[in-house]
This record gives sequence, structure tokens and C-alpha cells, in this order.
Amino acid sequence: MPKFAANLSFLFTEAPFAERFARAAAAGFKGVEFLFPYDWPLADIAAWRQAAGVETALFNLPCGDWAAGERGLACLPQRRDEFAASVERAREYARALGCQRLHCMAGLRPAGIAEAELEAAYIANLRHAADRLATIGATVTIEPINSRLDMPGYWLDDIDRAARLLDAIGRDNVGLQLDLYHAQIIRGDLARTLETHFARITHIQIADNPGRHEPGTGEIHYPYLFELLDRLGFSGWVGCEYKPLAATEAGLAWAARWLRVNAVVEAAPDGERPANDMRI
Repeated sequence: MPKFAANLSFLFTEAPFAERFARAAAAGFKGVEFLFPYDWPLADIAAWRQAAGVETALFNLPCGDWAAGERGLACLPQRRDEFAASVERAREYARALGCQRLHCMAGLRPAGIAEAELEAAYIANLRHAADRLATIGATVTIEPINSRLDMPGYWLDDIDRAARLLDAIGRDNVGLQLDLYHAQIIRGDLARTLETHFARITHIQIADNPGRHEPGTGEIHYPYLFELLDRLGFSGWVGCEYKPLAATEAGLAWAARWLRVNAVVEAAPDGERPANDMRI
């Protein structure tokens, strides 16, 4: 069964960030992810996570000035020193939070710089990030993001290109982060995309389309895709990075099958686990 992580930058936003860890755990999630942890003291986040009893599945490396519209540094040759510093900051947070996957955003395509130079900078930066994060046993993920609707100008907006870049980077601890919402907009054909690139996938994220709301609100047939992930043997996290239509808990009916099983398992005394014990 898929193991779901609640993205706390999208879910449970009715509550302050500090309270979302416990809200996620109460809903049955065993993992959480978020865009950026850097606005909060590291010790505080570690305490919130530990108190809730959830794992940190993923977060992003610093990506420049998000509020000003920046969306990553990895493809920008003129900002390699800033990128290297961002890796060190992310490494500190990942080590303290026990996080083994960090997403590296590519950045927006700048004007006046040749494509070959952007690609060379990206490959060099990803190799550097991979080597530094390997020292704490962490994996770097790269994610194709659609540039048609959500992030105009984003440099890494093609799935096949991401696969080619992974080959060029040549590090065992760099993998594909496949957001099925973005993949649907980029190319569709999600089942074949999962099958074709499965060996490279280290993290999955979900939302329905159109609207980027919870599964079951749009055109993507998630029950089939979850079954496919089981058949393929995917054992990583599936991050719930969607915008709830209403309060988060009210929109969790799509996940009730798995969250209820998790709640039953946690409540059962030792030695009385149900026969279909499938933890999230």
C-alpha cells in the first residue's frame, strides 16, 4: 500500500505550522513534507516532529528569494557560490530532522545565457549537492514542473529531459521526484510514465487536475495509479501536495482506506495486529 506524507505547506493550513505536525499524525499520516523549513528554528521543528511521531519525508533546498519570484538556483551559473551555501544549510536541517530526501529546484530560465551553459551549471551543482548530502546518507531529487500553468519559465519542465540529466549527473543518490499533477499537465499518459521511469523514481507527489485539489476531484484516476505503484513495488513516500477544497480533514475521504487501516494498527495491542496490517 502507498505510504502517504502530508505536505504541511498545503495541508492543515487552517492551523499554525507548529500545530500541523500533530494534525497530520491525528489524521493517520506517518510522514510529513513541506516546501521550506528555514523560517523556523531547527530545534523547534525537530521538537514538533518528534512530539507528533512523524517522519520527515522531504523538503526543498533554499531556492533564492521565493517571495520575489525566484524558483531555484541550480541552473544559474552566476550563483554557484550561493547554491553551495544553500546545500550546507539544507544539510544541517536534514541531518537534524532525519530527512533522507531533499528536492533541488532548478530555477527559472534566465535571459542571455546559452542553454549549454545552463545545463553545465545544473549538472555541476547537482553533483556537488549529491556529494555533500551523501555524507549524511541523503538523496537529492529533481522534479520536472510544468511551465505552462504553474511555473512559467521553469527550466526543468520535461520528464524525458530529467531522465537524461540524471544519467549525465551520474550519482547514485540523485533521483527523480515525479509529481503526478505536473506530469499530467506536461505529458499525461501517467501509467506509462511511471513504468518507463520507475527505476529512477525516489519520491512521488500527488494532486488532481484541474485545480490541484485532492484526488477524486478531477481527471486523474488515482486508485488505478496507486495499485500500479504497488505492482511496481514502489516503497517510497507519496507526498500529498494538493490544495484542499475545504478544511483538510473534510477532504481526506479519498485516503480513508489507508488512513483508517493505519489508525486501527496503531490502536491495536501488541500481538493483535489485523491480518491486513498495511502501515502508511
